Amino acid sequence: MSGAEAKYINPLTDFGFKKLFGSEPNKELLIDFLNQILPDRKINDLSYTSSEQQGLTEIDRKAIFDLYCVGDNGERFIVEMQKAKQNYFKDRSVFYASFPIQEQAKRNQWDFKLDAVYSVGILDFIFDDHKNEEDLLHLVELKNQRCEVFYDKLKFVYIELPKFKKKETELKTQFDKWLYVFTHLAQLQNRPKKLQDRIFKKLFESAEIAKFTPEERKNYEESLKYYRDLKNVVDTAEGEGREKGREEGREEGREERNVEIAKKLKKSGVSMHIIMQSTGLSKEEIEKL
Repeated sequence: MSGAEAKYINPLTDFGFKKLFGSEPNKELLIDFLNQILPDRKINDLSYTSSEQQGLTEIDRKAIFDLYCVGDNGERFIVEMQKAKQNYFKDRSVFYASFPIQEQAKRNQWDFKLDAVYSVGILDFIFDDHKNEEDLLHLVELKNQRCEVFYDKLKFVYIELPKFKKKETELKTQFDKWLYVFTHLAQLQNRPKKLQDRIFKKLFESAEIAKFTPEERKNYEESLKYYRDLKNVVDTAEGEGREKGREEGREEGREERNVEIAKKLKKSGVSMHIIMQSTGLSKEEIEKL
């Protein structure tokens, strides 16, 4: 279904994701979603802050999050939609989580008490090392040798959307309903019976393309084109990478796939930042292609 024919926005696009979850009028949508994946923490309110984070010194790299919020108890929430796998995505998550930790540092005497940091990754791909597992929700904490939680203020949450296969009639939990929205919203023409809750009524109203301003529609169409181009490039390169992976070994095949993706994105005029984010390659590696 093309962007012109679709009734509702695609939440996996940059514009769609931020339209639905990144604006003050819609923050209750983000709160409800986060409360489904963080059962030990009930969020009552949150505030949006700058998605661009600078390191503590001039030579430190910066991080640009899709969404960055502070909860009513001071917790930091990084929420990202990741459309293409990269070699070191888990490493990137840990690196990004260090920014909201560092920003809590106080001058002079400070007892080092920190507010909790949650890093949430909504993934439009499946981790290579988890592809044979049924679990699509990964809750990661720092534990000791007895598998007991050693530090409870740093948590990583990953959701592998392609593993979600439930039909509307099989939706039971609120979490199921949210995953159904992420994976099916762009193809729907009406709000399903299973999604009649007030929170989803608000979501569907916000997602209706006909209500967009001309500028919003233009920005969405551009975002949708980029999403489709990226998906096409990734799907093609993954197929080529799998073939080479059979011949050259898994790791080398994966690296070859990311190089192919980078080449095609570069040829399409995609920004350096997006190519680096999508492939895990460095700026120097991309410039040499």
